[in-house]
Amino acid sequence: MNGYDTHDEQQPMTWIRGQPIYAAHFVALVFVVSMLLTSLLMFAKAGAVLAALSFSSFDVLHGQLWRVLTYGLVNQPSLWFVIDMLMIIWFGRELEKFFGRKKFLGLYAGLYLLKPVLFTVIGLWTPSGFAGQTGGFALFVAFATLYPGAMLLFNLMAKWVAIVLVALYALIALSDRDTVGLIALLATTGFAYGFVRYQQGHFTLPSFPKRRRQPRLRVLPSESEHSPASGPNRPSPRVARDKNTAEMDALLDKIARSGMGSLTTEERARLDAAAKAHTQRKFGR
Repeated sequence: MNGYDTHDEQQPMTWIRGQPIYAAHFVALVFVVSMLLTSLLMFAKAGAVLAALSFSSFDVLHGQLWRVLTYGLVNQPSLWFVIDMLMIIWFGRELEKFFGRKKFLGLYAGLYLLKPVLFTVIGLWTPSGFAGQTGGFALFVAFATLYPGAMLLFNLMAKWVAIVLVALYALIALSDRDTVGLIALLATTGFAYGFVRYQQGHFTLPSFPKRRRQPRLRVLPSESEHSPASGPNRPSPRVARDKNTAEMDALLDKIARSGMGSLTTEERARLDAAAKAHTQRKFGR
């Protein structure tokens, strides 16, 4: 058990002649095919095509964004390429078994895109270019972080092999004044180490405080409308005022149509009371 829930993503994608096939195998297959195509294009002297696929911070900053994705497809045949493919298959498969297919592909996508994105930003000051990045060594660093006590060749623990190789590659880059290689080495291995430690729960990403919404203003009713004196069955002062105003308007309309003499004694009393109440509200008595 690896501490995570076992599900289909930690199982092989398919089986071929009884052998399990993982996503790591398909990643390596893509690069092998790209190596064969690169060899054919070099044989055909189609260097312009390979140059158009390689990463160039100057060209990316001028709109050729596809180079961020295609730079890894330019792979010349070499012994180091074979070693990188073996690292992707061996160590990538173990990472995929532990974390699952989606997280493994997320790790590899991060490693693949980190270098061109980083050097695109650096290209604002210093232009740079490269091609043929596979990320195999960074996957080995991730494996050594996950299984530091795993025994490799000559009974060496994985964590010590990773530390020695990172230090050796860094010294080689320094001696060759290879700034691009040194920055790429530190960035990709640091990302691989941080990814595993984050998945293990050793640290969390910083969270930004959410913007608090401003409270909405509400118009509260006046105290007089809810005063105890009004009682549950008595109309509020506002309702009483509206009723008196409507009654006064109705009586004035009747006077306008038929004259003052058309009012009954009761209507005259109501008119006087409504007029008196209106005068008291007007002058605050």
